[in-house]
Amino acid sequence: MTFKLKTLTAVGAFALAAASPALAQTEIQWWHAMTGANNDVVVKLAEEFNASQKDYKVVVAYKGSYPDTLNAGIAAFRAGNAPHIMQVFEVGTATMMSAKGAIKPVADVMKDAGESFDPKSYLPAITGYYSTTKGDMLSFPFNSSSMVMWYNKDALKKAGLPEAPPKTWPEVFEAAKKLKAAGWDKCGFSTAWTTWANIEQLGAWHNVPVGTKANGFDGFDTEFRINGDLFVKHLTNLAELQKDKTFDYSGRTNTGEGRFTSGECPLFLTSSAFFGNVKANAKFDWSNAPMPYYPEVAGAPQNSIIGGASLWVMGGKKADEYKGVAKFFTFLSDVDRQVKLHTESGYLPITKAAYEKVKASGFYKQNPYLETPLLELNNKEPTDNSRGVRFGGLVQIRDIWSEEIEAALNGQKTPKAALDAANERGNQALRQFERTAAR
Repeated sequence: MTFKLKTLTAVGAFALAAASPALAQTEIQWWHAMTGANNDVVVKLAEEFNASQKDYKVVVAYKGSYPDTLNAGIAAFRAGNAPHIMQVFEVGTATMMSAKGAIKPVADVMKDAGESFDPKSYLPAITGYYSTTKGDMLSFPFNSSSMVMWYNKDALKKAGLPEAPPKTWPEVFEAAKKLKAAGWDKCGFSTAWTTWANIEQLGAWHNVPVGTKANGFDGFDTEFRINGDLFVKHLTNLAELQKDKTFDYSGRTNTGEGRFTSGECPLFLTSSAFFGNVKANAKFDWSNAPMPYYPEVAGAPQNSIIGGASLWVMGGKKADEYKGVAKFFTFLSDVDRQVKLHTESGYLPITKAAYEKVKASGFYKQNPYLETPLLELNNKEPTDNSRGVRFGGLVQIRDIWSEEIEAALNGQKTPKAALDAANERGNQALRQFERTAAR
């Protein structure tokens, strides 16, 4: 009996010892909004990090669309059970900044953990969006992209158009008319993310302000300027071309992107991150080009602004947990890992070293469409009008703007009246956000 008891005790002790490393792991919760192939990327990154060391375990959880993930994270923080890392799309930046105590700036996370971290090693066009005016990084760039014009080479050829895609908006309008006459009668050209394309990127690409105070970077007490001449001219053109579907509206978000891969819309402005879907689904010869511009606007084109999302570190966690987050961010910043992410997913490399390594390899000569957004972002030194937009409540404001754009395209309002209303209603939403943020 004594022998058996000693044996069982020894076995139990061995089992406990064997299990202890797993029990000792510190879990890092990562909430994200990625679907399809991009969800696979998130899962694989977590698995690779977990396999690379034994102290920490990143656990990923899909929380729905970008707005859904943002709302879930804020609600979880208020309830005291926020994740350690939350993926937030770029228009949620001001909302995260205003959530006092809800976040821990990534610069502080890295410094406190003793991880090597130099903000200057990251591409400035990307990090500038997620940094304070002093240059301190608030969140960690993850899946960054910009807007490009995807084009169907076979369609251009069939319509008798030059092999080189149109560069200016007038050229796009003329090409779309010829495409429509050549059989693309449902859609000559279109855009996804209607406010990102036709307000936010349009302003940046032409160095025209969307709002005051450096588009919100210099403070929340801003006013919109989206009813200025450039915006009215552009919406007037779209509304006129909508009448015969030379331009055809494809919705507020990216749900209409399939119109390009199906061949229905041969010219389509949307995110450079659309690359994976185009590569997998387009049955024609394709490529992309920089966004069109109005040649009469002095200095255009300027530079594009980033889209996609960054990783925010939530507040109120333990020091050891923050150390695990910092090590994970160091893992993500590895040059070879960034090179692989960029060349396989189409998202932008976040470090200068990764970009230079891809360029030096000659990769872009065979795959020029993956460098297009990088060339746009770095086309010129960003100005107060082209660094990006940082307005509180922009998620909701985009819906207001979309509603007014739709009214103009449907002929319910003149483009000027629609943008006047969008400007006024947007300002009201800004004041509401300020009142909420101040509480």
